[in-house]
Amino acid sequence: MRDGWRGYRLFVSGLVETPRSYALADLRGKFARSSQITRHDCVEGWSVIGKWTGVRLSDVLADARPKDTAGYVVFHCLDDDGTGALYYESLSMRQAAHPQALLAYDLNDRPVPVVNGAPLRLKVPTQLGYKSAKYVSRIDVVADLSGSGGYWEDQGYEWFAGI
Repeated sequence: MRDGWRGYRLFVSGLVETPRSYALADLRGKFARSSQITRHDCVEGWSVIGKWTGVRLSDVLADARPKDTAGYVVFHCLDDDGTGALYYESLSMRQAAHPQALLAYDLNDRPVPVVNGAPLRLKVPTQLGYKSAKYVSRIDVVADLSGSGGYWEDQGYEWFAGI
């Protein structure tokens, strides 16, 4: 499956000193590999445990060098809700710096399956599952949130969603 995402790139832009663009191979080769076995807690009441492997979000952000005015990180996704509205999510810079905030490219020692958010999924085990955006394609560093902070938050869900 790794070759199936050959054209994929993750873009990091916004309030950063050095905008970046990474292929999956770049993420696998440039940054320290981090793994965690954590529980995914869904707002619908179910949970599942998995081994997620990828790069720490903080490492990717540090590589782009956020400006002092950075307050939030917005994740833009490749999928939509069926009406054309693209999914997106956000974290504060403090949440993004948490050592368990991960950009995961493997699940249970294999590339993340499409159903679980391939090619790259945000994993934030300290928050409810909808904060762990699937199919991440772009990360924008911003000063403030110009809305409710995420697709599900636009539907009335809580922004922080801590567990």
